Amino acid sequence: MIEAAYTLGEQLGIAVWTEDEAGPFQTVPYPGASWQPAGEPAHQPHEYQRAGAAKLLTLFHPASGQVRVKGVTRCTNAVLHGWLKPELLAILVALPAPVPRSPAEEQAAWAVWQAGLTVCPSLPADPPPLRMLLVLDNLAGHRTPAFVCWLFAQGILPLYTPLGGSWLNMAESIQRIVKRRALDGQHPTTTDEIIGWLEATARGWNAAPTAFTWGGKRQARRQRSRQRHHRVGGSGAWTHRPVQRVPVPVPQRQAA
Repeated sequence: MIEAAYTLGEQLGIAVWTEDEAGPFQTVPYPGASWQPAGEPAHQPHEYQRAGAAKLLTLFHPASGQVRVKGVTRCTNAVLHGWLKPELLAILVALPAPVPRSPAEEQAAWAVWQAGLTVCPSLPADPPPLRMLLVLDNLAGHRTPAFVCWLFAQGILPLYTPLGGSWLNMAESIQRIVKRRALDGQHPTTTDEIIGWLEATARGWNAAPTAFTWGGKRQARRQRSRQRHHRVGGSGAWTHRPVQRVPVPVPQRQAA
């Protein structure tokens, strides 16, 4: 269902955003690229001061590449929901007006994104126009009744990644990019430094964002590669050419 949201959601006029929390990022040296001469490896200070840790709240729009972030030192439900709600409302205000539909059509538009799910929240009897699909991790703070009802009231349908399926959340990818650009090779000494670097990196990304496509060309290359390979039974081995089968002679019966 989440893969269908990535590939079809925007085509159907429904905004698809992803949300995640990255961290904790501690005040320790972060390894990065280096240019040391041969035989002289890079050295990092061994001191570690417990100066706190920071986290990064993230909203990501794969179709445009735009990312909204907020650095925090605590990630309770009050902090997370207090940031998410205004950000989601600002996104909804910028979206085009929804196409008018009958109550039955609106109910069907919501229900189609829950088809086949084993666990899903109960939809309201008279839902508002569906305007956004929000991909979230399956955490307790994301499934509180008050928060889910608030999402429904705004026309937002949450899609939760299954246990062990965080790779379905594209926010993980943008967080990895932001973290690497902001912290690799750095030695922050305070959480304010970490938050400032992460948020500045996100602003730089938004100046020239890159859209994300689910699967994309890499998936197509892998698919073509699999089609060119020929599996060998009994293991994960494969060959470039099909293995010719040696015909087994059938023994002939001797006349009695």
